[in-house]
Amino acid sequence: MSETIVDPSPARSGPSAVLRARPEPIRLDPASTAVIVVDMQNAYATPGGYVDEAGFDVGPAAAVIDSIAHVLDAARASGMTVVFLQNGWDPDYREAGGPLSPNWHKSNALKTMRARPELAGRFLARGGWDYELVEALSPKDGDLRVHKPRYSAFFNSQLDSVLRARGIRTLVFTGIATNVCVESTLRDGFHLEYFGILLEDATHHLGPDFIMQATVYNVEKFFGWVSTVAEFQAATRPLAAKE
Repeated sequence: MSETIVDPSPARSGPSAVLRARPEPIRLDPASTAVIVVDMQNAYATPGGYVDEAGFDVGPAAAVIDSIAHVLDAARASGMTVVFLQNGWDPDYREAGGPLSPNWHKSNALKTMRARPELAGRFLARGGWDYELVEALSPKDGDLRVHKPRYSAFFNSQLDSVLRARGIRTLVFTGIATNVCVESTLRDGFHLEYFGILLEDATHHLGPDFIMQATVYNVEKFFGWVSTVAEFQAATRPLAAKE
């Protein structure tokens, strides 16, 4: 008996490909698929950024940057949309909320700056070094950028309207952190009827390894599909050849 293939866009008119994924393969239609690059900013991936200063390990981010670069090359060559998300707030942190906001209490960037006054104003403020995307993943012509003020990129942002205006149905997730902003956005996308795919080796988690395992389990069992960079490259290679 042949394996069932999930097909988010059965009405497509152009070429498509099948991505090997768990728990079952899923069809990729370049016209309705976007690669989402979650928060690949200096804050999350560079020594001296917020995550590093807050005591998390940014060492694995270098390999993730390289993996994402390969994903983006494949995505652009096959005609998929690329969306860069950037997390942060205005320089005065009004968007971050005050003591009546849970974000004020739970954001490690805000907590670290309050605990270490010499760092005040350095983390995730738009216009600052910490907020900017890492140099190795600079957007290309045609790529999109979306600012987000909370973990989920679907909250108080233009992401949903930007995607719907382009007929996007399938979201391929990369970036940092697997267990926070990546998972939050993928989960919210599920509730908005997007098909979410996690490329597990193109993300990096914050915290112990079991956190990564839990996110992968949640996505595979409840919210979407899980695949790898190599499988994504293999699936999109024939699409690029037809461009």
